[in-house]
Amino acid sequence: MKEIKLRLAILLVLATLQNASSHGEQPLSRISIHKATFALHELAYIQASPTVLGLRGENTEWVTLEFGSKNPSVDDWIGVFSPANFSASTCPEENPRVYPPFLCSAPIKFQYANYSAPEYKDTGKGFLKLQLINQRSDFSFVLFSGGLLNPKVVAVSNHVAFSNPDAPVYPRLAQGKEWNEMTVTWTSGYGINEAEPFVEWGPRGESMRSPAVTQTVDRNSLCGAPARTVGWRDPGFIHTSFLKELWPNRVYTYKLGHRLFNGTYIWSQTYHFRASPYPGQNSLQRVVIFGDMGKDEADGSNEYNNFQRGSLNTTKQLIQDLKNIDIVFHIGDVCYANGYLSQWDQFTAQVEPIASTVPYMIASGNHERDWPGTGSFYENMDSGGECGVLAENMFYVPTETRAKFWYSTDYGMFRFCIADTEHDWREGTEQYKFIEHCLASVDRQKQPWLIFLAHRVLGYSSCISYAEEGSFEEPMGRESLQKLWQKYKVDIALYGHVHNYERTCPIYQNICTNEEKHYYKGSLNGTIHVVAGGAGASLSTFTTLQTKWSIFKDYDHGFVKLTAFDHSNLLFEYKKSRDGQVYDSFRISRDYRDILACTVDSCSSTTLAS
Repeated sequence: MKEIKLRLAILLVLATLQNASSHGEQPLSRISIHKATFALHELAYIQASPTVLGLRGENTEWVTLEFGSKNPSVDDWIGVFSPANFSASTCPEENPRVYPPFLCSAPIKFQYANYSAPEYKDTGKGFLKLQLINQRSDFSFVLFSGGLLNPKVVAVSNHVAFSNPDAPVYPRLAQGKEWNEMTVTWTSGYGINEAEPFVEWGPRGESMRSPAVTQTVDRNSLCGAPARTVGWRDPGFIHTSFLKELWPNRVYTYKLGHRLFNGTYIWSQTYHFRASPYPGQNSLQRVVIFGDMGKDEADGSNEYNNFQRGSLNTTKQLIQDLKNIDIVFHIGDVCYANGYLSQWDQFTAQVEPIASTVPYMIASGNHERDWPGTGSFYENMDSGGECGVLAENMFYVPTETRAKFWYSTDYGMFRFCIADTEHDWREGTEQYKFIEHCLASVDRQKQPWLIFLAHRVLGYSSCISYAEEGSFEEPMGRESLQKLWQKYKVDIALYGHVHNYERTCPIYQNICTNEEKHYYKGSLNGTIHVVAGGAGASLSTFTTLQTKWSIFKDYDHGFVKLTAFDHSNLLFEYKKSRDGQVYDSFRISRDYRDILACTVDSCSSTTLAS
């Protein structure tokens, strides 16, 4: 009886749906849900099992769907919805690019009915295995006929849920504002009116507790559709705890906790991390850097932005080599949620093995921040209405103000200056002053390796779109900044945004300052610029024009790894995501006096009189 009432309620809701269109490049934009009709048949069915997931504390589980239809077709498909009661009677209208209702609560992903059962068209029976993650709510599955353009609701499944949908999940570490501070951010379904969040942590054999702050995101804090409409999904409660006064390089264990007000404790599994080295510490330090990874579905299903097919390979390679990685920088275009908020949960689940073990530092990209009329440097709709809010809350970064997503962080012999290319960086701006201070304030005797990171290519790129503009850069990218890179002798500048790999010679004002390609001894006399935006998203085409400054290009998915052996020796490696092998590399070998040495525009002008 309850099942019949549920189906009737869903039918009533779907009957209210009006004309709709999707946002941008989403695969589900092909679904004309406004044309949906209802063809429930007593012989059609869809059954999901098991109905209870995570009985042993798992936060990722596979479910099996068995389904059947009296009139099967190759166009039949299955949508995954969460919460299980997936729609509402009205849909708020937003901007001209997204009309209500599409679906008032968007499906998380979909797959064709014959994906695992090619005989479905003939037999009318099929099965499908889908991977679900714990996302603070239950799930249901809908079998549609009529393809994506004329969908008909054929059957609605039973509900599936995790045993504790509110459990603390997907911890992500980040460096704090001090070198000896580590932050832990996680997601749960427990608000401050239900439980007290904390982290229990300490060196092995010891433990202490640190409280966590709690925040959330509501629909009104977002800037437009689809984030405020069809893409809205309650992101739960986001908690951050600050673990302070850590001993350098010591291993700490930790677990997430919530003390309910009835005295009950809810725990996560136990994790561990190694504390950061102190600034200048002479020890082996290994850094991974990439941009534009996004996320992908392990079950092969389609979701809103399924153009990040290299994402799982990159994630897999990092997990396999995690014992040889100390910190990760994901420099923008983090998960390509583009206003479909469920994707943030799925991304944090995908990177959990990495982010729960080493600091996972992010930068802001166009797909996190850009939205018209919100102060972003670019007046486009790439964030899908998120306008930076999700990125600023889901991950901690040691910024002074979250809305100004630029910051510096020290890791041993490295100083990283992270820019926010979605805000103005040109001379005279607040960010320009930050960048100069970050570069100028480092003690190069202790921290010889000075690295500049940003999402858009502020340096050099042979991407066809930049070449057609004639700039080989983001417009106005390096005009103001190159004198800072040269003055303060930045070693390497790395970018995302362009989905490929490219490395330049050491360069200043379009001129190579060093003819070496793989082993640099002494002063570079310029900055090496690297595009490392090929971690997952669909690849970007190079121009056929040949430039003198481009040393190595690769039209493939991959990531960069920096290894500092000591104050004088640095190894740079580019690895492909498909096999983890090194395809480009160089070494820098120098002493402190080489950093002090003057080169073009790096020292004040002098005369014999001075």
